[in-house]
Amino acid sequence: METRTAAFSRARPSVVNEDDIVTDQELIPLLSRIAEALERLGPAPTPPVDLGVADAFVWQSSGILQPVEQVAHVDMILLRGIALQRDLLVENTRRFADGLPANNALLWGARGMGKSSLVKAVHADVNRDRTPPLALVEIHREDLESLPRLLGLLRASPRRFILFCDDLSFDQADTSYKSLKAVLEGGIEGRPDNVVFYATSNRRHLMPRDMIDNEQSTAIIAGEAVEEKVSLSDRFGLWLGFHACNQETYLSMIEGYVEAHGLDIDPDEWQAAAREWSITRGSRSGRVAWQFVQDLAGRLGRRLDGAAVS
Repeated sequence: METRTAAFSRARPSVVNEDDIVTDQELIPLLSRIAEALERLGPAPTPPVDLGVADAFVWQSSGILQPVEQVAHVDMILLRGIALQRDLLVENTRRFADGLPANNALLWGARGMGKSSLVKAVHADVNRDRTPPLALVEIHREDLESLPRLLGLLRASPRRFILFCDDLSFDQADTSYKSLKAVLEGGIEGRPDNVVFYATSNRRHLMPRDMIDNEQSTAIIAGEAVEEKVSLSDRFGLWLGFHACNQETYLSMIEGYVEAHGLDIDPDEWQAAAREWSITRGSRSGRVAWQFVQDLAGRLGRRLDGAAVS
């Protein structure tokens, strides 16, 4: 049985106020304003990337490749005590630039011994006689999760790229190393033919020992846990170890800087000061040598042109 209210509502004619009717001509501008407001709230569209405007770029996780007009690099001749590492990386890079097979490279070892400086110096050295030049693209450690997006951009370019990550390492709660493994070699697409990956790290296996030991102690099969952790470094076919230098090499580094920058000082004087400098720092390395040269040039009232060793 129908209720009185339902019957009355059906029988009562509806009354429409003509002032409340919205026409199509009025609705279209309203919808346009709503769409524009939504677009302003959303992220800005990524500008198109021109990979021909520079020979070096810095990747930002927002999807922007920031061109670098001039790479801060040290001349190859000033990188002393690492001749073997230099020759191996130059050869690998030249093969890659020529379109031949080349390996991803991991430069690992002591702090301040020229790992990242060597990558930048090799890039500059190989490009001296090459057209078109290799492009160097730096990706920061915290942006590795956007690496697949970056590789998608580089894959479509006719240029060849050295993808460079400085100070690559992973901590206990960090799982991004798994995605990096897949991108380097294990994914469906794999590493693009026009990209090679160079990384520097103070750790040979890119993660602290206690991180590996913890996985080994809690895993059902300890050996499998260790393999999972160390297999990332296996994705690098070329391993270059950097070790703390002796006093002779340390002084040779400083001698190169003194000669290159024309610092007028007696060798016995700067050598005595350099030994004292290393003792106060508690170490000898390329970085310590450069820091001493900066101090020396300042005391001599001389300006220096160049980049620090790292």
